[in-house]
Amino acid sequence: MKEFIAYLIKNLVDQPDAVDVQVVDGQQGTVIEVKVSPEDVAKVVGRQGRTIKSLRTLVMTVGARFGRRVRLELIH
Repeated sequence: MKEFIAYLIKNLVDQPDAVDVQVVDGQQGTVIEVKVSPEDVAKVVGRQGRTIKSLRTLVMTVGARFGRRVRLELIH
């Protein structure tokens, strides 16, 4: 899943080399932390948060297939 999220984010931003995706497993579920350059934060969030909301929905759906609770967080 890490590679899939990294692929999606890298295709959205202007500086794909600055994208860093970390997966943190916990008792509540899995947290995927995405770091992008400060210039690209707005592109990942999108207008009125639509892009990040869509990415979070996609991640939750894929996580549900594996029986895991997954959250996507944007770290800047």
